[in-house]
Amino acid sequence: MLTPSIGVQTRSLRQPLRRALATAAELGAVGVEIDLRTELSIADFSQTALRQFRKLLNDLGLRVLAASFPTRRGFDEPEDLERRVMATREAMAFAYKLGAGVVIGRAGELPDEDDAPLSDTLVQSLQLLGAHGERVGARFAFASGAPVAAQRKLLDRVGDGAVGVALHPALLIGGGVEPVEAATRLGPDTLHVHAVDAVREASIAGGRATEVQLGRGEADFPALLAVLEEHGYRGPITIERNDTKDPVGEIGDAMAYLRSLGG
Repeated sequence: MLTPSIGVQTRSLRQPLRRALATAAELGAVGVEIDLRTELSIADFSQTALRQFRKLLNDLGLRVLAASFPTRRGFDEPEDLERRVMATREAMAFAYKLGAGVVIGRAGELPDEDDAPLSDTLVQSLQLLGAHGERVGARFAFASGAPVAAQRKLLDRVGDGAVGVALHPALLIGGGVEPVEAATRLGPDTLHVHAVDAVREASIAGGRATEVQLGRGEADFPALLAVLEEHGYRGPITIERNDTKDPVGEIGDAMAYLRSLGG
């Protein structure tokens, strides 16, 4: 069974960043996923601040496994597109300085129909980010609950493994997509995995997912990890927990659950 590096999404701990880092270390995480929009200000981060932050991580025995940079709109929307692309490029360069090889964001709206065309604006924007990733050392990965065929089509159109996916089971379940199916089709291009579980409420028009404790939802994590192992996935998996009154306790439980799968 695949035993990936287990990290914690610091934002999920609902603590100031420095305290969240300490908590992640106390929980036994090997690294963290940091939000570069809400937890760190790239513009205000001097070289001195960068050195101090990396020393803090080293003292805690942590690595930055990934960085997230969720934009308000996707790369399929022309309005303010250049600014959105430039900001994401800056985040990718900064993430690499922190030690992360992946920046997670949103791509944009993807069609539900297999024969529906993809947005040229979206494809070209991701191609630009892919080329930038080759230069700076941190690649862009999008998290989506869109149909697997649409995600696969987008990756193929962008081409050459320029960008990848951040597999997000809760988003997939909310979109009516089986996470194991997504791992099967998207495994070769999976750059990151979120450990987050959910159940889908099909009775609601369009369906939606309600987040639950890891291992208690519809995501079959043993099968998911087995499929990723078949694809040679060696990246990290970061625990995400949003809808809970006890984030620290439930993230600790999630870590124990993931470790039990590898044991």
